[in-house]
Amino acid sequence: MAELPDLTVFAQILYRNFKGKVLDKVDVTVAKKLNVSAAQLSAALEGHELTDVKREGKTLHFHFSSGQILGLHLMLRGELLELENDDTPRFQIMAFRFKNGTGFAVIDLQKQATPTLQPKPLETPDALGLNEEYFTALLAKKRMVVKTLLMDQHLLRGIGNSYADEILYHAGISPFSIANTIPDKQVSKLFKSIRTVLEKAIKDIAEANGYELKGELKDFMKIHSPKLKTTAKGETIKTEKIGGRTTYYTDSQELFN
Repeated sequence: MAELPDLTVFAQILYRNFKGKVLDKVDVTVAKKLNVSAAQLSAALEGHELTDVKREGKTLHFHFSSGQILGLHLMLRGELLELENDDTPRFQIMAFRFKNGTGFAVIDLQKQATPTLQPKPLETPDALGLNEEYFTALLAKKRMVVKTLLMDQHLLRGIGNSYADEILYHAGISPFSIANTIPDKQVSKLFKSIRTVLEKAIKDIAEANGYELKGELKDFMKIHSPKLKTTAKGETIKTEKIGGRTTYYTDSQELFN
């Protein structure tokens, strides 16, 4: 699943490549996840200029000159693909074709990618917009596994399975730690690790993608990778399930419970 760093870069690339272009046609191939009819979506977006592309948590928001916003959640296997002709790519969910002949498609083998016209604004803070006071208070009142807390989109948005592992490794905290038992000093360190890890990942992914949508990249992971057996420090990488998701960690990460 694409997480905050990849989605931030996708938004940057889409903005750079398509901002200011007028949408000629939106092709809806799979409509089951759409919150309006395909005809309503076409009427709302076609003939209007794409003015902005933003990331909101794990969702991309496409802003049009009509004032309409289309939210897009790629879910587990959704991908973005730039179009070079009129062909319909395999597993297409929907495609955006602009008047200058350019465009991009949303593809998903599982057909779970979810487009939403005029998504409701969310009050949950984004992982890169976190206030340390909010984060400290959040952990203090939650007796839950800290990795589960980091991934809960109702508590903070943008972090998924992969980057939760990366952040906790960077902070030196075991993913099995109970949130409200973590000392204040380590909570502060974890807060700083969130920004450090995510911003570094955005930079690395942006450099690797350039102007192209190359999909989710995990080449920069320090610990969350089936290809890695040890960390750069020589620590053995272990795996275990938390909430059904594979967790990568080392014994050097301190456990608080």
